[in-house]
Amino acid sequence: MALKRAGVWAAGLLYALAAHANHGFDPARPQHTPQGFRNVTGAQVDKPFSWLLRWKWDAWREGLPAAAQQATPVATAQLQALKVNTDPVRRIGAQAPRPPLPSATWIGHATVLVQSAGLNILTDPVFSERASPVSFFGPPRAQPPGIALAELPTIDVVLISHNHYDHLDLRSAVQLNERSGGRTLFLVPLGIKALLAGEGIANVVELDWWDVYRHEGVEFHLVPVQHWSARGLRDRMETLWGGWAVFAPDLRWYFSGDAGYSRHFAETRERLAAHGRDGALFDLALLAIGAYAPRWFMREQHMDPAEALQAHRDLGARRSLGIHWGTFQLTDEALDEPPRALAAARAQQGVPEQEFFVLPIGGTWWPAGEPKQ
Repeated sequence: MALKRAGVWAAGLLYALAAHANHGFDPARPQHTPQGFRNVTGAQVDKPFSWLLRWKWDAWREGLPAAAQQATPVATAQLQALKVNTDPVRRIGAQAPRPPLPSATWIGHATVLVQSAGLNILTDPVFSERASPVSFFGPPRAQPPGIALAELPTIDVVLISHNHYDHLDLRSAVQLNERSGGRTLFLVPLGIKALLAGEGIANVVELDWWDVYRHEGVEFHLVPVQHWSARGLRDRMETLWGGWAVFAPDLRWYFSGDAGYSRHFAETRERLAAHGRDGALFDLALLAIGAYAPRWFMREQHMDPAEALQAHRDLGARRSLGIHWGTFQLTDEALDEPPRALAAARAQQGVPEQEFFVLPIGGTWWPAGEPKQ
């Protein structure tokens, strides 16, 4: 009974948190509507409530979600190497023995610390115990973050893909803003700036699809993906969603956020082809490979590993890192299933593991080789 009351209370809070606003309606842009935004692919991501009930009923009958065979792999983060990689070069003023090296560290779920052009960039930071508007209800973490928020190097830029609770954690955003004294830049899709402003975060820039923002020699492009948005029960599609294409002299990379497989990946490669080199547009793509079952319900909004492998090819990525798995139990597949499904898809399509790989939580990818201390 207590759990049921908590669920009712949480649902009421979701209603209270729902916002209603028209964020710059532009009839010339096909993703805009008078009420908010839409998918231009025509995909049905806004499922009827009856479909949700069917999913949950089927899951209960079949004993899902499936139990994991093993815990999500965890590695001790190379925290000192990551801090030394940027801090002495730009902030302390010491004579640097070498320029900073690009790197990508999986902190968990869709949270990745990317170091590039001397910047520390964080994607969809979620450090709370639950992906939920409340601390006592909602999906709990299966593993703690690979780096605690308080242990991160100073974050220069935060990229937000959309407003779902497992991608936009306001508590984490506030803490990141406070620890930098407001210097951290938040780049967000249309409509999210007001949400952050309500939490006292002022250094925010909103972008529409195909907009670009330049910061310290790095280009940040918000690119379309097939997904949706909501933080409550009455604010669906009122804020925009998207992926990020980032171009710096030392690393060209992509972050999918949440995305169903669509033509947008190939379109991104076509539109941004001028940024490619040596036959590849991106040196690294961060692609979601989890939260995909059951397919009849999730297909339009979340890729499975085989579709992510196709997205990797569509984007023209030299390497891809599978993220968005092993942290929160959001759907019916086991927490450890996505890497196994990815391995099977690679074998079927003849793709070597180093081309599309996974990391343990806390693990770091160094494209130029691990730095020597």
